[in-house]
Amino acid sequence: MKMYIGSMNPAKIKAVKNAFPEAEVVEIDVASKVSLQPFSDEETMEGAVNRARECASLNPDSVGIGLEGGVMELNGELFLCNWGALINEKGHTFLASGARIPLPEEVAAQLEKGIELGEVMDVYSQRKDVRKKEGAVGIFTNELVSREEMFTHVMKLLKGQYQFQQQ
Repeated sequence: MKMYIGSMNPAKIKAVKNAFPEAEVVEIDVASKVSLQPFSDEETMEGAVNRARECASLNPDSVGIGLEGGVMELNGELFLCNWGALINEKGHTFLASGARIPLPEEVAAQLEKGIELGEVMDVYSQRKDVRKKEGAVGIFTNELVSREEMFTHVMKLLKGQYQFQQQ
């Protein structure tokens, strides 16, 4: 089975490979066609679907995958959110979302100024390329849950739906 993932981010690529070790995974750089920093569940999900659609259009016999991280507001607080989309060989779209945790006020304030979470996290954590490694979720869970692990969970939800529909 050939799967295209619409990202060059190592954490996302590893998540696909963790969930689908039997597949040939091809990573391609595609646009999410949403804001660099999605600010709602709807926009984050749309970014994942757009990436998956672009990937699925490359080869009708392949699977397209899109993974997107964002933030969403709930009760006046900003939470991390993440969405995944898988489009199968028949064009059917499967969706899944994963873990959510609130962001500290100082991080949320920077996001509200229009700065992307990846940039904010590099400054906040005094590390480089947090988005390609542990992610904000890794920082704020004391590295008990990494970005790769969070997206692997989303990928397992997608794989389960995909396999269930194949029955």
